[in-house]
Amino acid sequence: MERPAWAPHGIDISVPSVSRMYDYYLGGSHNFEVDREAARKAMEFMPGLPKIMQANRAFMRRAVGYAAEQGITQFLDIGSGIPTFGNVHEVARGAVPDARVVYVDHDPVAVAHGRTLLEGDPASAVLAADLRKPNQILDSHEVRDLLDLGRPVALLLVAVLHFLQDADDPGAAVAALRDELAPGSLLILTHASYEGVPVTAEAAGGAVGVYRDIRQPVAMRGREEIAAFFEGFEMVEPGLVPMPHWRPDGPAEQEDPYAFSGFSGVGRKA
Repeated sequence: MERPAWAPHGIDISVPSVSRMYDYYLGGSHNFEVDREAARKAMEFMPGLPKIMQANRAFMRRAVGYAAEQGITQFLDIGSGIPTFGNVHEVARGAVPDARVVYVDHDPVAVAHGRTLLEGDPASAVLAADLRKPNQILDSHEVRDLLDLGRPVALLLVAVLHFLQDADDPGAAVAALRDELAPGSLLILTHASYEGVPVTAEAAGGAVGVYRDIRQPVAMRGREEIAAFFEGFEMVEPGLVPMPHWRPDGPAEQEDPYAFSGFSGVGRKA
């Protein structure tokens, strides 16, 4: 298998990556054949997976725009993935030109490409770290140098918590991050769920099985389980809802049925 020139040395390009699969769903070019093969297998069960990812990105952009409107100028995006059009810093700076952004991911391609994209940008940084170790993120020089945790921060956990199993104690990771945020900070979150998926449970389970087979399993949680991540936050209207229903730019009923898979929400720390 030929290694593309942009691929960091030292990574195994024969093993699929969820962030590179996500990039493929979104029409990106920073993915390998092994990622595309796994994504296509998952799409055999759920052909609308790209629509779900597009809905995730659209929600993220609306939520970041909302945060900027609320006067937030600092953003911590954990599980940011491979940079694509409409990144957090681009959306935020459309409203707040001096917005500061720290991107966090554990995929080497996402980190390397992000650093290349943001080279020379003193108000942005890319950190290689894992949500399972929140203190590594909080204590990093990228976060400490760029973000003032004494002022409100928008914490983004978009399409990442469902890659943490219950044994990883994702609630504790979110709580550790929450406790370091100043009052007025926002939690911006999306999470996969069987609720709202427009296919049979068997078909949805087949797609989930593809991720399990590549040893990057997805934890499909119910609405109440997802709502628990917002403990310590006051939900912003309209609450925890399918992505097209969160402050849509247009009629939600015109969205693809797959876009209503899972839940999204924004909470404000009191």
